[in-house]
Amino acid sequence: MPRHHELSASPATCHWGVFAADLPPVIRIASGDTVTIHCVSGAKETLPPPPFEILPEHPEIHAQVKMGPGGHILTGPVYVEGAEPGDTLEIRIKDVALRQDWGWTVIAPLKGTLPEDFPVRRIWHIPLDRKAMTAEMPWGMKVPLKPFCGVMGVAPPPIYGRVATIEPREYGGNLDNKELGAGSTLYLPVFNKGALFSTGDGHAVQGDGEVSITALETAVTGTFELIVRKDLKLKFPRAETPTHLISMGLNVDLDEAAKQALREMIKMICERLNVSAEEAYMLSSLAVDLRVTQLVDGNKGIHAMLAKSLLAGR
Repeated sequence: MPRHHELSASPATCHWGVFAADLPPVIRIASGDTVTIHCVSGAKETLPPPPFEILPEHPEIHAQVKMGPGGHILTGPVYVEGAEPGDTLEIRIKDVALRQDWGWTVIAPLKGTLPEDFPVRRIWHIPLDRKAMTAEMPWGMKVPLKPFCGVMGVAPPPIYGRVATIEPREYGGNLDNKELGAGSTLYLPVFNKGALFSTGDGHAVQGDGEVSITALETAVTGTFELIVRKDLKLKFPRAETPTHLISMGLNVDLDEAAKQALREMIKMICERLNVSAEEAYMLSSLAVDLRVTQLVDGNKGIHAMLAKSLLAGR
């Protein structure tokens, strides 16, 4: 029988700014189990003044966990029994819930999509209404919330050593794809025994592009069903929502990211419809939407989306 597990955020269960194959797992679960993972977000300078609530473990993590080359505080890794290199980890995202009454977003010099236009440092602490699921801008506008985890990844190939959490890569990581909220499924290739899944970088809401460098960053709790897939061999992340198939492209060049996402989508169409690559390419021009995932994480992102309704009956 599948079991449910709970993993708190604490100095003992979090790693900061780094992905690596040698990070020891903090929990072991069986394939098919669900795990609720609590996360925090932000360095000390992002903490707000009163009366906003600050989770007690957040400053404890700042004080006791060494920050790596990236800025994301991640909870994990989770060891999934039976996962081996060459497998795929299927991550069913059951729920993503807000943990606090505020979020933060910044402009920073030399960062973002328009650094030459905004050579300033500014931070907003934005109230979150968890009942109405809205965020209130400083001028009173209310923005609907759609929470998700910006970072979901397995451990990278051991040959990579310790790498920053900033750049998304084939093992996932800082994907920043707003489609990956509750009800969606992410598929990641496995490079190490146990897969070693970590998550964090909670986003209360984000626009495609994440143009200024951050989304509305906040602490979240995610609930995931983790399944080892021996029958699915992937070289790159892919995903699906209840309504769409999603392929992804990641590259420092946005054109190359678009080509990669399109090539991955052509593979998915061929698998689902048993058509030729030429036919899938032509269908893509009619029915696939290419969207800018993010522009600010070193490796820029494009995700391609195809409505599942077109696959009905096939």
